[in-house]
Amino acid sequence: MVPRASFARAARRTLRPECLQTPNNRRTLASAKSAGYSYETGEVNGIKFASRDIPGPTTQLALVARAGTRFQVFPGFAEGLEKFAFKSTHKRSSLRITRESELLGAELFAYHSRENLVIGAKFLRDDLPYFTELLGEVISKTRFTRHELHEEVIRVIKLNQKSILANTDQMALNSAHSVAFHRGLGTALHPTSSVPITQYLHEQELAMFSQAAYAKPNFAIVANGASHDELEKWVGEFYNDSPATPPKDFPAIETKPSKYYGGEERIAHDGGNNMIIAFPGSGAYTGGHYKPEIAVLSSLLGGQSYIKWSPGFSLLARACRAQTQAHVSTRNLSYSDAGLLTISMEGKASHIRDASQAVVEILKAISGGDIEKDDIQKAIAKAKFRTLEAGQNIGTGLELTGAGLVQSGKPSNLDGIAEAIEGVTEDAVKKAARSLLEGKATVSTVGDLFVLPFAEEIGLNV
Repeated sequence: MVPRASFARAARRTLRPECLQTPNNRRTLASAKSAGYSYETGEVNGIKFASRDIPGPTTQLALVARAGTRFQVFPGFAEGLEKFAFKSTHKRSSLRITRESELLGAELFAYHSRENLVIGAKFLRDDLPYFTELLGEVISKTRFTRHELHEEVIRVIKLNQKSILANTDQMALNSAHSVAFHRGLGTALHPTSSVPITQYLHEQELAMFSQAAYAKPNFAIVANGASHDELEKWVGEFYNDSPATPPKDFPAIETKPSKYYGGEERIAHDGGNNMIIAFPGSGAYTGGHYKPEIAVLSSLLGGQSYIKWSPGFSLLARACRAQTQAHVSTRNLSYSDAGLLTISMEGKASHIRDASQAVVEILKAISGGDIEKDDIQKAIAKAKFRTLEAGQNIGTGLELTGAGLVQSGKPSNLDGIAEAIEGVTEDAVKKAARSLLEGKATVSTVGDLFVLPFAEEIGLNV
């Protein structure tokens, strides 16, 4: 046992004046500066690339092409190109690619968003040359064989179509984009079962589309955990076969500016209830259509809580406490030249109906100035955190950086975004809410249409 005298001496030392003084080096709130998370950019042989040399034994490499559903020339082409990633090339079979990647302990991935197609790999840092070469081989030497198209690509696409039929959340989100933007950004993220993809999806046309999608001005290469000089060396060596321009005998990838329309669509479904109320949002920072007040308004509306055992500070979280069987969330979906501010509700139809009325009432309260200053400050802090967190996240940062390089030749500036959010005033948020209510809303409803309300019934203009 420790003698009592030892405890007494320790207590006397603790009570000395110098021990009771407040230390001068107390921690303060973290700065918004993103030092250590900025990308170093470059260009070699007409190919844009960026790297972030994060210390560590692993690397993540991605090729980001402007070939999402917005830019596909025929239905299903973005999904078809994604599914052909890492299939047989003129140099290696798909089996060999799989086996070699497994021997190196790597992970391969491919996905597409509404604007981008991303293919990449995660691997040990020393294997950068192999996977840089592999991605270059995928975009320039894929064979696009008929048997792989019918036996592996189209078969998987049709399985995805069946899963979408039961996903009311995905149906409502696709509907909201279609109503808001019509073509381009309005194209469904994945083709639905009613889309005749086999009428358009052929191996020759898909091969031609790949030449347009993977033309040098249309993609960028981004790496996390790689030396900038080393990445430049291997990109310059392995990407000489990429075409400098898209093929002239194939429909060009359209880049017409997005236009917001608004409106309403209702879809009956017995598998669940979803309702999305959407408005024109904020575009990406690199595209010149960024609106920091929309990011703050999104956090202010909220609905979902990020604090355990707490409903959260957001206005919708407080207003919808009684609707316990309705999940409400707000987010801004940013694209290169447009955005969509979505308020999503899912759950019991009657609770969604009441929650949708609360959404409109809160927007009217914000536009009228009936809001606490403390709530604005919390929303600004949350919007800044969510933005910086997304940029710090490796997966999200890869696509954001690659898309920025393709669109404007520069990656997204996290410090600039944080400063813009910090500069948002209460009047700017009120004005943003007022403009949303005065314009046309987008309302997409999926589920029990007998209970779920029309836009006009809750006071929205469509």
